[in-house]
Amino acid sequence: MTAKTMLFAALGVVALVYLVTWVRQVRRGRGDPRPGTTQLAIGFLTNFFDTLGIGSFAPTTSMFKLNSLVPDEKIPGTLNVGHALPTILQAFIFIAIVEVDMTTLIGMIAASVAGAWLGAGVVASWPRRRVQIGMGLALLAAASFFAMTNLHLFPPGGETRGLTSPLLWAGIAGNFVLGALMTLGIGLYAPCMILVALLGMNPRVAFPIMMGSCAFLMPIGSLRFITKDSYSLKAAVGLAIGGIPAVLFAAFLVKQIPLELLRWLVFAVVVYAAVAMLRSSRSDAATPAPSPAPTATP
Repeated sequence: MTAKTMLFAALGVVALVYLVTWVRQVRRGRGDPRPGTTQLAIGFLTNFFDTLGIGSFAPTTSMFKLNSLVPDEKIPGTLNVGHALPTILQAFIFIAIVEVDMTTLIGMIAASVAGAWLGAGVVASWPRRRVQIGMGLALLAAASFFAMTNLHLFPPGGETRGLTSPLLWAGIAGNFVLGALMTLGIGLYAPCMILVALLGMNPRVAFPIMMGSCAFLMPIGSLRFITKDSYSLKAAVGLAIGGIPAVLFAAFLVKQIPLELLRWLVFAVVVYAAVAMLRSSRSDAATPAPSPAPTATP
């Protein structure tokens, strides 16, 4: 059995465990899981862009904020839970069609999973205002990635399709940090593309690395959000159901698309959402805490 076959088998097991756990939790009375048209549309659009390498976390967060669909403190969990299945499908496709050194791929995937597991345990328990501040800063960071990509400020990358020490350890360390940041709502795709280019690899190699990383870390990290009930069920189901056909459409039918224009449009919306998130955190801080309820006397 080849390393790639073993990786596909492991990814299939992770997907199955994740799906069974999620379904069982929903059946325990989590609420009505049926998404509305808006949630399905958001799932389709954001995963379509995601498959093209633009990323889904920042656009999804922006749409949630603009439509007031998900409470701020539940956005990180909803992003991870809802986008997990479409991302797994992306990973299967791009690992199959893009040549990459398996040691590099598996090492960077494992590092991102470890980072996400440690990060999810912290973020899922954070209070509303802390999540608002973190998400606002994360969105500004994502917006800067979009702008810098369009302005051609990132290194062009090299031609290698794998790493050896010490660059391999640098890639593993970098992806560990990116995995932890995923649980805060900052997508891994854009910064992973930067990391791959900085390490001298062919930019095309970023696709199986970033999609494989997210395909493993998102289901594993999402288990903590699911058990803590720190996500919106309807929105997450809408992302999953709407996203799967979008991935297939983008991966197999789309040949050329003006990605630079799309990134500028996403940049504008993301900046707006980041400012709105940070303003919400200030409003919450300025609102006095409610007085405790009077204690009943016998």
